Amino acid sequence: MHRLLSALGRVFKTYVGWKRLGIVASILIIGFAITSLIRTLKGVDHNVILTALTDKSPAQIGLAALCVIGAFCTLTFYDFFALRTIGKLHVPYRIAALSSFTSYVIGHNLGATVFTGGAIRFRIYSDYGLSAIDVAKICFISGLTFWLGNLFVLGIGMIWHPAAASAMDLLPDQVNQLIGLACLAGIAAYFVWLATGKKRRELGQNGWKVVLPSAKLTLVQVLIGVVDLGFCALAMYLLMPSEPYIDYVSLAVVFILATLLGFASHAPGSLGVFDAAMLVALPMFPREDIIATLLIYRVLYFLLPFGIAISIMGIRELWLSVVKPWQEKRAAAVNGHPMPAAAAAPVRQVAQRSQKR
Repeated sequence: MHRLLSALGRVFKTYVGWKRLGIVASILIIGFAITSLIRTLKGVDHNVILTALTDKSPAQIGLAALCVIGAFCTLTFYDFFALRTIGKLHVPYRIAALSSFTSYVIGHNLGATVFTGGAIRFRIYSDYGLSAIDVAKICFISGLTFWLGNLFVLGIGMIWHPAAASAMDLLPDQVNQLIGLACLAGIAAYFVWLATGKKRRELGQNGWKVVLPSAKLTLVQVLIGVVDLGFCALAMYLLMPSEPYIDYVSLAVVFILATLLGFASHAPGSLGVFDAAMLVALPMFPREDIIATLLIYRVLYFLLPFGIAISIMGIRELWLSVVKPWQEKRAAAVNGHPMPAAAAAPVRQVAQRSQKR
């Protein structure tokens, strides 16, 4: 039996591999979501959607926007916590906030967050002496924060309101409660594993090792993930139609499951996947009202932050690559140091313009 399993493992690694399996799973999730979305949107009246959009009060949208801001403020502590965990204490909070915000927003909107978000993090942290391995550790610990927070809230929600999950996964309430218990048991086992170590636990080998937070610090890690998720779910809850009534915990369970499906698909902005999941899980609401809610949420949580993140990165690159080198060369010329002809030309042009004026 052991030989058979070993042989199957070798065949899997040689001909399939986890990377190919992940790609296939993503394609299947996206395909299923698009099919469900198209089927759900059949017969939807566009005029009713526009009416539903105008029914949202400025107070509703304003409060949801404040929750989104709270979510992104909490998000900045993902990288800050990770930096402190790996011992990079010289990186200030403002840089951690910049990296966390831009890498998450741009990476999530473009898809393949591991690669796009990792590239942005490396571009920012390399200026502070961090290596690619350091950035990989930050990505790992930030991802761990996300998953711990999601699993904790999902576990409580599925135990408390299993019917909310049943609308999406079509499983009996008892099975969903068992899944919720498994989530909480897994987190508890992780805490016990951390607490029983003689020193801080490590993961990895062959020169790539990440030191995990202590059990006490992991409580902070879970709290960061829970608060972030709570703000996001609250923003969606505030935008929901007033009738029929749905409680916050039930919506949070649906929201988390839809979010996790979106992340698993690696689709840009979870487009289609998140929306289809929300529509399928909330059949008691008119489809036009849910679509209007999702449109506003996408603008607040995806489109506006995406534009802000791109603008920040563009201005930063312009400053570091153009403005700052030019200022340094100009300062060197003023201090009496010779400058290359190509670098000195812009300075001479500015001086000539000043003399003419």
